[in-house]
Amino acid sequence: MTDTTHPSANPKDRLLASAIETFGVKGFHGTTTRDIAAGAGMSPAAVYVHHKSKEDLLYLIALEGHQRTARAFAEQIAATDDPVQQLTGLVRSFVRDYAVNHTLARIVSYELASLAPEHRAQILTIRREALTMVRGVLHAGNASGVFHADNLDMTSVAILSLGIDVARWFRDNGRFTPEAIADHYATLALRMVGATP
Repeated sequence: MTDTTHPSANPKDRLLASAIETFGVKGFHGTTTRDIAAGAGMSPAAVYVHHKSKEDLLYLIALEGHQRTARAFAEQIAATDDPVQQLTGLVRSFVRDYAVNHTLARIVSYELASLAPEHRAQILTIRREALTMVRGVLHAGNASGVFHADNLDMTSVAILSLGIDVARWFRDNGRFTPEAIADHYATLALRMVGATP
């Protein structure tokens, strides 16, 4: 998403930024369109001028977040043929992003049940694609002998779940930096698949 904090940001982006902020504090169901409009410095009617509904805002947030993760995974995999480096790279990028953008990531991860069925189906398709990429890295690592992972489906889910949960507990003023968490989680992921960190 573009920088939506600058006063000159276009109205649609201002509303998206406000939706992220208010969903992050109040949750999707606790947020009203009036809350979103107020956070953007606009009238309540402005939401419907620029977006179809409150759910549409949630969908756009979830879509961008999931597409960003899928792009990052694809980039890390394309950067090298080494499964160890691929897994390390995608876990680091995923975990760091979920720490740095923890409010957005929390919405993306934990508000999916609030999406309309067709929107949820689209997001879940992107999630499955990301999971398939992780599973492919684990399969390649097993095939080359650098990984010794059992049950690739469950291990892939476990690796992603570790990263997703960062958005729940990370705080900007906490004990750990995003970089330190990303490095540690990459090491944990390698241990999970029987690789030497």
